[in-house]
Amino acid sequence: MTHPVDVHVGKRIRHRRWLVGMTQQQLAEHVGIKFQQIQKYETGANRVSASRLWDIADALEVPVSFFFEGIESDQQAEETAAAPASPAMPTDILGDKEALDLVRSYYAIPENQRRRLFELARVLSDVA
Repeated sequence: MTHPVDVHVGKRIRHRRWLVGMTQQQLAEHVGIKFQQIQKYETGANRVSASRLWDIADALEVPVSFFFEGIESDQQAEETAAAPASPAMPTDILGDKEALDLVRSYYAIPENQRRRLFELARVLSDVA
């Protein structure tokens, strides 16, 4: 049975890997393990040892504490789970690969165009 902390750490590894545009294979090579092990870490099926987490943090250029950020709010959300999420908005926005791709693409746009796109998105969301 997976532990909620292992699942949370795995999600944070996956999110950061997606944000930096790294594949599981690339992360595995940097850390010196097989990509299947990265898959197991990301799902929480396998627990990440302290030394391996240190290596992963180094590869993803974040402090080790990054992987534990938000763990309290995750646990509270699981415990309360009172209001169902809107069907248009995933409950774990950072867990949605499409949303992360959109954010990455958004920041690749020049700043002046990005501001105009942001205003357009605001207007469209108010209309819907």
